[in-house]
Amino acid sequence: MLLRMIDRFFRHEASGGLLLMAAALAALVVANSGLSGAYDAVLGSVLSVTINGTGLEKPAILWINDGLMAIFFFLIGLELKRELLEGKLKKPSDVVLPGMAAVGGMVVPALIFVMFNWGNTATINGWAIPAATDIAFALGVLALVGDRVPSSLKVFLLTLAILDDIGAILIIAIFYTAELKVDYLLMALVPALAMLWLNLKKVHRVAPILFLGVIMWVLVLKSGVHATLAGVVTAFFIPLTDKWGKSPLHSMEHGLTPYVLYLIIPVFAFANAGVVLTGLSLSDLAAPLPLGIALGLILGKQIGVFGVTWLMVKLRLAQPPAGANWAQIYGVACLAGIGFTMSLFIGSLSFADPELMNHVRLGVLLGSLVSGVIGYAALRLSTAAEPEGAKVAAE
Repeated sequence: MLLRMIDRFFRHEASGGLLLMAAALAALVVANSGLSGAYDAVLGSVLSVTINGTGLEKPAILWINDGLMAIFFFLIGLELKRELLEGKLKKPSDVVLPGMAAVGGMVVPALIFVMFNWGNTATINGWAIPAATDIAFALGVLALVGDRVPSSLKVFLLTLAILDDIGAILIIAIFYTAELKVDYLLMALVPALAMLWLNLKKVHRVAPILFLGVIMWVLVLKSGVHATLAGVVTAFFIPLTDKWGKSPLHSMEHGLTPYVLYLIIPVFAFANAGVVLTGLSLSDLAAPLPLGIALGLILGKQIGVFGVTWLMVKLRLAQPPAGANWAQIYGVACLAGIGFTMSLFIGSLSFADPELMNHVRLGVLLGSLVSGVIGYAALRLSTAAEPEGAKVAAE
């Protein structure tokens, strides 16, 4: 019976999001209990991989954020390549509406954050934190609504989130690069070119590509550019089909997804979501950093995603999701405000100060929680009693 219940849980679409919530809640409890010292000690423990004194030496939290998250970005890269070659991003006409909504959903939250933090040199660097959308969380909440909403809305949200991830990757590459070491960056081109050569020669073995990807990850990490980008680049060199007609890309994506969804992302959440509540007050929540993040996620995503979608449809520049009404589209726009994983990740790149990072966690958790609750409620209510003629029409 227990095994059957566990199997049923992991087969449910919302299981990844629920496990993520559990990991975040566990981090919150541990960070504010007698185990907080051990929690900080484990995350701060230094792990080294060196040869003759040369190599990598980082605390556990950075091995998680730089190493495990590189695997997460590798999976995103696999999904992006698949979608570009044979999926939702293959036809440009299918990308127009979610693409513009994704842009609006990144720009408006960033502007709201900047409005609250303008002139504050200590916090302004976090402008991109509320611009991100968490795919697992958002789709998990949408799955809880079940068949009450048309499948076109799931496709719309998934495409929007994928394009949002592309934007986040570009933001990290351009704006969150530390002191650049050009020599290491040039050396990183060597394994990248080797992977390109293997692709051109139609070498279908993935082991050499993965080995070269690990080398590139180390060199990119040493260069100052965030190493998770090496995961995305490596993924784009994984062949879609091999000489036997099978798909290494599909196989790797299918095999890797459970480990990322049920292990890597929860570990990241547990390591990064531990808000220390001791000493916090309502005035802390009203501070520019957490307030800018929370309102960016709650209001910015709603205004950006829903506003741009409404405008594109009314101007006849795009077709709305089939069978959806405006209330449902608004609910999905709210779900886009669940920033969690990517927002916390960008926050970790923005601030080294533990106090500022604690405020980041506070803003991200509050903004994501409120966005999720509003989005879920809007979707439930929108399908409870749908009025005649409520479906969106591109008049």
